[in-house]
Amino acid sequence: MRISKHIMGLAATALVATGCGSMSKVDYSEMNPADKFDLSNWKITIPMDGDGNGKIDEIKVADIQTYSHPDFFYLTKKGEMVFAAPNKAITTANSSNTRSELRQMLRGTNTSFGTKSPENNFTLPENPKGVLFGGKMNATLAVHHVAENAGHPEKPPAFSVVVGQIHAMKDDKQIAEGNGFGYGNEPLKIYYKKFPGHKYGSVFWNYERNLEKNDPNRTDIAFPVWGNTWENPEDPGKAGIALGDEFSYEVNVYGSMMYLTFSAPKKETVKYAIDLANNVDPYGEVDELDNPRGYAEDFMYYKAGAYNQCSTKDAEGIWYAACPGTGDWETDKANGDYVDVRFSELTLTEATAP
Repeated sequence: MRISKHIMGLAATALVATGCGSMSKVDYSEMNPADKFDLSNWKITIPMDGDGNGKIDEIKVADIQTYSHPDFFYLTKKGEMVFAAPNKAITTANSSNTRSELRQMLRGTNTSFGTKSPENNFTLPENPKGVLFGGKMNATLAVHHVAENAGHPEKPPAFSVVVGQIHAMKDDKQIAEGNGFGYGNEPLKIYYKKFPGHKYGSVFWNYERNLEKNDPNRTDIAFPVWGNTWENPEDPGKAGIALGDEFSYEVNVYGSMMYLTFSAPKKETVKYAIDLANNVDPYGEVDELDNPRGYAEDFMYYKAGAYNQCSTKDAEGIWYAACPGTGDWETDKANGDYVDVRFSELTLTEATAP
């Protein structure tokens, strides 16, 4: 499977002969995303309920190989893999945010064990129940649109989208055991945020303290890459990244360390390293409010795509920005109430020593 996709990708980037003997570039929009990208270890969540079962649609690994959606998941003529999501649509059970987003499935099409099994999720060497350890995700992408309107524009998630994650698995059994894990938090969320009226947006990443849901100290801590972090409304100017401009990230979990590398044309490369098995932040400071063992015994997986942070929910708490939306894609797109992210590269490989 991977060999055939690689060959197809090479052929698709070459010039091909037309019927009249002239040469032209392949129109990738006639293909499915899996024809160009290796999606053999990904499933996708789409912001719709196409089968009418009352649940958000998930396209399994086997099915994504021949799947695309004309609004939410497709290839452009140039071969970019598009992820789009309106502000208002059906969401996953534990979120008020819409998404068109891939979820890593290390098992591939082998369904002899479950999605939550150790054979389908990586962990750190500190986990005595671990089977698979670490891994690396590389991506090159451009954000083409973020939601332009918010009822609470002062709330940090407004006008932003998450384009890459490491998500820990929620495990009620672990929570019941009281060992400090299984809460389903996120040691990594890579953000792009651009305020209306600004030419440039900011790229930053968040680390969530690994604490139980009701702990008031369970919060996201933002670290800058280019421009500002999510609470700063100042215009980042040329220090930021404009819509449509490509940037790249590498997430390399090797041993208990998470190594992050961010690069972009004409930008200084930014690197971070953080031990995910303790409570020392990437600046070397102990965070007394975090889980002292970080994410040491959690099971985790990569995610990539467009996780729209402009929730339509109007409630207390930082996450609910009361962003407008009708639920009709064409209307919401015309009103600017959506996100659009386009990947030109996305790969999963084994972790490497730094």
